[in-house]
Amino acid sequence: MEKVAAILKAHVYTLADQIGERNLMLPEALHAAERYIAEQWEAQGYSVNRLAYAVRGVECANLEIARHGNRHAGEVVLIGAHYDTVFGSPGADDNASGVAALLELSRLFMSAVPQRTVRFVAFVNEEAPFFAGRYMGSLIYAKAAKQRGDRIRFMVSLEMLGCYYDTPNSQRYPVLLKYAYPDRGNFIAFISNRRSRASLLRLVRAFRRHSEFPIEYLAAPFFVPGVALSDHFSFWRQGYSAIMVTDTAFYRNPWYHTAGDRPDRLHYESFAAVVQGLYSALLDCANDAF
Repeated sequence: MEKVAAILKAHVYTLADQIGERNLMLPEALHAAERYIAEQWEAQGYSVNRLAYAVRGVECANLEIARHGNRHAGEVVLIGAHYDTVFGSPGADDNASGVAALLELSRLFMSAVPQRTVRFVAFVNEEAPFFAGRYMGSLIYAKAAKQRGDRIRFMVSLEMLGCYYDTPNSQRYPVLLKYAYPDRGNFIAFISNRRSRASLLRLVRAFRRHSEFPIEYLAAPFFVPGVALSDHFSFWRQGYSAIMVTDTAFYRNPWYHTAGDRPDRLHYESFAAVVQGLYSALLDCANDAF
């Protein structure tokens, strides 16, 4: 676990401290983040597919790799995270943590032989002003996948995974949900819409088989505040099952979308436990019958 925590920490510090704020207002930084992700994947032994498109005269790209399935290669479990940040924030939790998890999961999967293909995608342009719009990287990707007829069994969006507190009242919720969930922000949350509930429960059960880390889950309509705020929403819009894995963002992290979202504020031991549990759970899902 210490090794995983150290690897995650190194990725977060590179993205959020060395590169820093990364978006189309700072294209050099955005491209530096893209290069870093591609270089890490190439060093792990993957062939990186760069899916480029232009926004306002600036070229940007989603990045894609795959660990091909042994028996059911045409069926895909897709894992994604966005690597851009909101304006004015170095984005350690949002979303260097998600990218760090993506990179570590792909490293771990190199030693596995999944039955289904496990695809990893780093998305660009998730943050405003692109969220839910035509230039959002995950929406462009999901539309293309639908047009190709990709058989994506479910998609997992890694969205803010590094913030944990064990103090009372450190966790907030949308109205009414606070009566059903704990008041300590020491858990990881799995979120889906109603249509994706079966995939959500499958992933939750698999996580619990392999990890004792606290977990909560919710299948709710997209209009519940916060439920749709990441790249999984793009896949819902194309009819795919999709799940967000998150530390609950602004319901827990006081530095959300601010200059204070720094690497030294993350909790790397808990973060590593989550990633280790996710690896085992996702490998189970890639191998189990649907």
